[in-house]
Amino acid sequence: MDRYGVFGNPIGHSKSPLIHRLFAEQTGQDLTYEALPAPLEDFPGYARAFFETGRGGNVTVPFKEEAYRLADELSERARRAGAVNTLKKLDEGRLLGDNTDGAGLVRDLTVNAGLDLADKRILLLGAGGAVRGVLEPLLAERPQSLTIANRTVEKAEQLAREFADLGPVAAAGFDWLSEPVDLIVNGTSASLVGELPPLDPSLIRPGHTVCYDMMYGKEPTAFNRWAAGHGAARCLDGLGMLVEQAAEAFFVWRGVRPDGAPVLAELRRQLG
Repeated sequence: MDRYGVFGNPIGHSKSPLIHRLFAEQTGQDLTYEALPAPLEDFPGYARAFFETGRGGNVTVPFKEEAYRLADELSERARRAGAVNTLKKLDEGRLLGDNTDGAGLVRDLTVNAGLDLADKRILLLGAGGAVRGVLEPLLAERPQSLTIANRTVEKAEQLAREFADLGPVAAAGFDWLSEPVDLIVNGTSASLVGELPPLDPSLIRPGHTVCYDMMYGKEPTAFNRWAAGHGAARCLDGLGMLVEQAAEAFFVWRGVRPDGAPVLAELRRQLG
């Protein structure tokens, strides 16, 4: 039976073992999947020992950059993201590093939420690893514009320069923005501590603008509460992104794409 797992520290909270067990049952794939508590001081050694028998792994905080350096080969989307969240052992024993976060976000937006991103004005909040990982797939949807807003404008400007060859991407400070947009994606970690980026409510066109927080929880995030209070047409959280990036990783490993919708519904049921 092929062995898979998710590397992280801490990792006990991870929903990935449940997600991939459900995917395996759904697709009839014979595999095991476990939480892998990698030591902070030696992720590479721990990962190499796992891959003596393991076939693939997901990577979560704080090891995505270390996984990037560990991989023998990188997919184009991992190279662009500068981080790896999916490792696959190739037939000759080399490790392929991939990044499925952006594909997961776009699939959640376009398939689960039914949004068409072409010719839309997208505002992306934050300039850290979460944002870097989703820029290429979002720009591939051919939006009218994509603006990266960040407290430190220089970080946003650096990202905009790096991804300018892929589409119309610009940088801004939070206080530069007032024109309404079609989609706001919160890629900051502010929701983890119940805080908000300093946003002007005029960014939301009531009944039209969709707001998406990459974070999720039992209750709506601070960002989504703010969005709902200012008339956002829809307020979505990142649980679907979690499921869909896992489905993309499963496809990378097994060549079979599971249906994320019933797994997402089960996670929602458990959260509720």
